[in-house]
Amino acid sequence: MKNYIKILVILILVSCKNNNTELVEVSQTTLGTHIERLASDEFLGRKPFTEGEVKTVEYLKDEFEKLGVLPGNGDSFYQNVPMVEILGTPSENMLISGKNGSFKLKALQDFVATTNRVQENVQLKNSELVFAGYGIVAPEYGWNDYEGIDWKGKTAVVLINDPGFKSGDSTLFKGNEMTYYGRWTYKYEEAARQGAAGLIIIHDTEPASYGWNVVESGWSGARLTIESTAPKLQVESWISSESAAKMFNASLMKGQDYKAIARNKGFKPVPLAVNVSVEIKNSIKKDISKNVVAMIPGTDKKDEYIIYSAHWDHFGIGKAIDGDSIYNGAVDNASGTAGLLAIAEAFKKSKKAPKRSIVFLAVTGEEQGLLGSAYYAAYPIFEPSKTVANLNIDALDSPGEMKDLTITGYGQSEMDEYAKEAALKQGRYIIPDPVAEKGYFFRSDHFNFAKIGIPALYASGSYEGFDKSIEEIKAYNAFYEKNKYHQPSDEYDAKTTELRGVRLDLQLFFNVGSTLANEDYFPKWYDGSEFKAARE
Repeated sequence: MKNYIKILVILILVSCKNNNTELVEVSQTTLGTHIERLASDEFLGRKPFTEGEVKTVEYLKDEFEKLGVLPGNGDSFYQNVPMVEILGTPSENMLISGKNGSFKLKALQDFVATTNRVQENVQLKNSELVFAGYGIVAPEYGWNDYEGIDWKGKTAVVLINDPGFKSGDSTLFKGNEMTYYGRWTYKYEEAARQGAAGLIIIHDTEPASYGWNVVESGWSGARLTIESTAPKLQVESWISSESAAKMFNASLMKGQDYKAIARNKGFKPVPLAVNVSVEIKNSIKKDISKNVVAMIPGTDKKDEYIIYSAHWDHFGIGKAIDGDSIYNGAVDNASGTAGLLAIAEAFKKSKKAPKRSIVFLAVTGEEQGLLGSAYYAAYPIFEPSKTVANLNIDALDSPGEMKDLTITGYGQSEMDEYAKEAALKQGRYIIPDPVAEKGYFFRSDHFNFAKIGIPALYASGSYEGFDKSIEEIKAYNAFYEKNKYHQPSDEYDAKTTELRGVRLDLQLFFNVGSTLANEDYFPKWYDGSEFKAARE
């Protein structure tokens, strides 16, 4: 009887605690207002180093000030991010030459070529092409695609993604789930470390998870980089799969299945007896871009931080498609940037201030390779060991409220449990990313927080709706990826854009952040996570 009474008392106390929990709503009206403004032509596609950046960062600063949110970098709302803009003009053609003849690839149509070298002119002149499989050096997998070759002056040709993709072998790397070795950023970094002059990535829509049109728009025009002492290639290039077929037909590997050969664990690089020549003329501009940083100070534990992040940048004004040249980026990522303001408003509406400090970080240069968050990770404003967690908001979109919460990077940290608890309270369930082969864990800013040991949550409803089937959602996502992703058509229409699902996700992020902000616990990385060591 005493035990029964004790349990009853506990249940009553829990019930009272839940009933006394303040319900703070993230405003859908606020969300829509900010998306509409940030994705308007007024902001010129929000590209760093343009008038669009000036308008964007000033808008965010002003809106945080209106909410009564304080500057997050001392007395400033900005963290300066020194970057270099390189406007590279590649030669009209890339020349591929060998014993079996020569042929030309046409810029944009067949290849793109860029550089991160701060030089007025870079070139590959009769650089020997060597097939380097997936371009991976991974000792933990016993894998080295560069072994046995002196790479000085040579150009590596590699496949996108990693050997596990579509292999049918779950023990090969991580099977269908992309590792960081599969990302284009890693491949360029590794080729430079190996001493190669250039790297050519062979585009393939399925393993890349985007079409050639995305490569064409994303790797043309001005590129941004952060100056560093790390080695850099002369030329970073992509070629279409059709161009790759022509290249291999002119090489010593003619008639061979180069994709199957690259997947063999004993793979060794193969000289192709074919050379490449291409030149890039650069116009160089050094300037300062800005991360926007705002903060709500905590009460009891103000030196412990929860960081909400979203990138404010997009592609600016670029190649016209159907007569439109402004890449507005409504979903990617006016949605996340507006989400920061909507969540900040919710925290300010709360009658009780958070115990821990809440930071809102709108970063620059995500579309150019996660540059703003990489700079923050290298020069953090808030001590990483005192940063409890990162909640990253990027490209929220749905045709309505979603049953699922899809977690990208599921199984990495205890942030999964916080997300699960918050999802259950919304009548939702959590699932791992069903398209982990696309490598989304490495494609947004949370990745740079993870690399310095900060547990991160990157999630959204994207699989099954409350009133839309799995197949309907799949078709909706496929339409966006094909027709809007990184294109001028990613626009906002207040009459037709559905925001209920976006608001529901933002409410979950607010709820998770509120929980973290009012407890003493630091979420941990799970055993086996490659990021655990950085935290410890």
